[in-house]
Amino acid sequence: MDGQLLLVLLLLLLGASGLRGQGPGGPEEEPPEEEEVPEEDGILVLNQRNLGLALRAHRTLLVQFYAPWCGHCKALAPEYSKAAALLAAESAEARLAKVDGPAEAELTKEFAVTEYPTLKFFRDGNRTHPEEYTGPKEADGMAEWLRRRVGPSAMRLADAEGAQELIDSRDVVVIGFFRDLQDEDVATFLALAQDALDMTFGLTDQPKLFEKFHVTKDTVVLFKKFDEGRADFPVDEELGLDQGDLSRFLLTHSMHLVTEFNSQTSPKIFSARILNHLLLFVNQTLAEHQELLEGFGEAAPPFRGQPYLLSQDVPPDWDRRPVKTLVGQNFEQVAFDETKNVFVKFYAPWCTHCKAMAAAWEALAEKYKDHEDIVIAELDATANELEAFPVHGFPTLKYFPAGPGRKVIEYKSTRDVETFSKFLDNGGELPAEEPTEEPMAPFPDTPANDSAEPKEEL
Repeated sequence: MDGQLLLVLLLLLLGASGLRGQGPGGPEEEPPEEEEVPEEDGILVLNQRNLGLALRAHRTLLVQFYAPWCGHCKALAPEYSKAAALLAAESAEARLAKVDGPAEAELTKEFAVTEYPTLKFFRDGNRTHPEEYTGPKEADGMAEWLRRRVGPSAMRLADAEGAQELIDSRDVVVIGFFRDLQDEDVATFLALAQDALDMTFGLTDQPKLFEKFHVTKDTVVLFKKFDEGRADFPVDEELGLDQGDLSRFLLTHSMHLVTEFNSQTSPKIFSARILNHLLLFVNQTLAEHQELLEGFGEAAPPFRGQPYLLSQDVPPDWDRRPVKTLVGQNFEQVAFDETKNVFVKFYAPWCTHCKAMAAAWEALAEKYKDHEDIVIAELDATANELEAFPVHGFPTLKYFPAGPGRKVIEYKSTRDVETFSKFLDNGGELPAEEPTEEPMAPFPDTPANDSAEPKEEL
């Protein structure tokens, strides 16, 4: 009996051993190998199945959502491929990828894609908060935009030789002199350097460099190979470094005081500060000698000079997207159209609050795109100046109701689609129960929150 029991136990053990590794349907299958992400011309081709894999495999990823029928996407394609090649040649860790938007409806919905092409930048596998790409659409610019996010946006300078080499390398070089590189002002400086792609930036905390370049306090210095050769922007010891003020300073002082004009030269590159000084002189002279001029009768100058206002050219497709693109040249015509209710976002490309509300503004425009009497628009207030009013902070939202009188209503409430919609549906005001101020982001923003003071008169 004991022998039979022992035999039964042995058989049970053998059976269990033989079944080990088998599932209910037979031998256990090997786990499937992780799908490889396909490539075309050095660009990763993404879809719903492999996006997560790509985000895990690549710490930084720029993704273009495109449509095969989109003309702008076709124009961007060769530059996008060239940018991928430039980064690959440098062994840069940033990669470029693309998603066929119409074929991947779930992804376009997940990332609130409402137009093509749309580019989003993913960092450290973060799928929920990609950064909107607002940089150039040519290869060199895209590659530089990525370099400044993957690596430092400003070169750390340790000695005079390195500083001088950097200054000599470009026509315009910006160096931040900061006693403490952990200071909040340094973060502001580096954030601006990320997007100011037409300038080269350096950074130092070395006392010997402060002494060599005659800097006695925290200062941003613009070195240039023309005009006066240098312009200094001291950091306010109480308020700190204001990104908007620094941006305008760099824009103004990086332009030539005098430019030779020819058929290939745009009048916009003539420095606005010089032209405005000239017009101010003309106006003052005319005012001082008005009595003398009146003696000339009809021969007296029939005009006074008007300040030069910056404006980008009107894009040929400015009104083809749900969000209409305004510039200085077409603002008056669109905003004060008596047949339209026009809601305008005034933004700065470097403004983090503007980037945060971009998706909501696009969604709002998509919602009202079939309303003939409502226009949702945006204007880059750093590249376009308006005679009607200055812009004091970013983002600034203004509503221009239909009808005569050039009425303007400033919007100061919550920046989301639901509240925007109530504001529009109620004729430019919120129902009584709605809050009148946005608690999370006071307006205008403080210096640490992308503030912008009015443009100084020059």
